[in-house]
Amino acid sequence: MTYTVHPTAIIDNGAQIGEGTFVWHWVHICGGAVIGKNVSLGQNVFVGTNVKIGDKCKIQNNVSVYDNVYLEDGVFCGPSMVFTNVYNPRSLIERKNEYRDTLVKKGATLGANCTILCGITIGEFAFIGAGALVNKNVPAYALMVGVPAKQVGWMSEFGEQLDLPLNGSAKTICENTGDVYFLESNVVFKKNTSSSSGSET
Repeated sequence: MTYTVHPTAIIDNGAQIGEGTFVWHWVHICGGAVIGKNVSLGQNVFVGTNVKIGDKCKIQNNVSVYDNVYLEDGVFCGPSMVFTNVYNPRSLIERKNEYRDTLVKKGATLGANCTILCGITIGEFAFIGAGALVNKNVPAYALMVGVPAKQVGWMSEFGEQLDLPLNGSAKTICENTGDVYFLESNVVFKKNTSSSSGSET
């Protein structure tokens, strides 16, 4: 075994788990799940069957990653944050054939106790504040807070707020890394990176 599993964890047959991953207390991973390398699954995490989790993700305590949720590399899921997969659930009506896909792109942060409604995409390196309710697509690098969540700024890949307006055209430099970020047509991208979300001019 190339990953670490606590004795209390349950891993169903067929689950794929990458090298260097840590599976902590009381985790349950269903049989069809695909989990990348160097992932951390905290205490009491549930991972559904139709779930893909990329490399170097951190899923903190008490998070359920339900079917049709897909996390790219380096996603952070804060303690007790919530995913959904049915838009209009009723206990008396079967809606398993109505699951909506949720995609969280590379490097995004989902703060503690936030809720992500199903059927949306969270852009690369977006930052969802603690307790926020996200009910629509989120642009790359966007900083979202509140209920419902509204964009209040832009975040660097380092995890610091960028000195950029919400819209228009501008550029700034991350004080921690020296990376240059551009805002054009309400899209932020970093100069000369593979994770760019727009085109340089």
